[in-house]
Amino acid sequence: MDARRLLVFRVIARAGSFSAGARELGWTQPAVSQHMSRLEREIGTPVFLRTTQGVTLTEAGLTLLRRADEIAALLSAAESEMADFTLAGAGRVRLVAFPSALATLVPQALARLERSQPGVEVDLSEAEPPEAIEALRSGAADLALTFRYEHEDAAPGLVGVPLAVEAVRLVLPDPAPGLGTIRELGDLREAVWAAGCPRCRAHLLRICASAGFTPRIRHTTDDYVVVQALVAQGLAVAALPASSLEAHAHPGVEAVDVPGLGARTIDVVALPGVARVPSCAAVIDALAATA
Repeated sequence: MDARRLLVFRVIARAGSFSAGARELGWTQPAVSQHMSRLEREIGTPVFLRTTQGVTLTEAGLTLLRRADEIAALLSAAESEMADFTLAGAGRVRLVAFPSALATLVPQALARLERSQPGVEVDLSEAEPPEAIEALRSGAADLALTFRYEHEDAAPGLVGVPLAVEAVRLVLPDPAPGLGTIRELGDLREAVWAAGCPRCRAHLLRICASAGFTPRIRHTTDDYVVVQALVAQGLAVAALPASSLEAHAHPGVEAVDVPGLGARTIDVVALPGVARVPSCAAVIDALAATA
């Protein structure tokens, strides 16, 4: 399989049409079409479904796109690695992370990195784990800080370094009139809940199901500051990870440990080979030393 043709396929797949892909590449549309026809002949199956609105990917095309993303990321890593040979101790790393990590772990790690290897520059972006993983696969990021709960597996095709395990804590108004003493999760079966991102909501539903009830989720927001404000006003209770409470501690709430709330693992992840790039390795080391 021609590697250059595979990268052309990747551009078209992500652009959504042959014409948009041709513009991005600076090619003519017939040249792009010719390359894709040859690619489909090489692999023996269609990778595009052509419509009047553009193209969509077949199942084979989706699989091929994942591999094309990996190849593009490896080429980018190779380019960075070669640059690091010419600029020892220097390099640029694109790091994407979830909000509470950006407010706690990341600034401390980057300050450590600045002291030890000031030639390494880090560009930060914010994203929840699913979007962060997609950024890695598409080549838009070099490293990603993600989290996963106990029942979740690591993302396939990526290499992860576990950094820390953080507890999930119950967040209540302080004082908490009408709630009484909370000894176990089942004591909150009548409570109104505020929940966060889809993965955090899924975790909440799972642990409450284990306690024998379905939580009454009335408020949904990814912003842990807003969650705590709702709790402080007595409008809800919530389950928040420790880093969210470290990033922001509302004076009107209290966080308590209740059996069954679980924990989540914070990982730094990358495509295979990327962690060997000296600048990326330096960022990973700084994150690991700080966590």
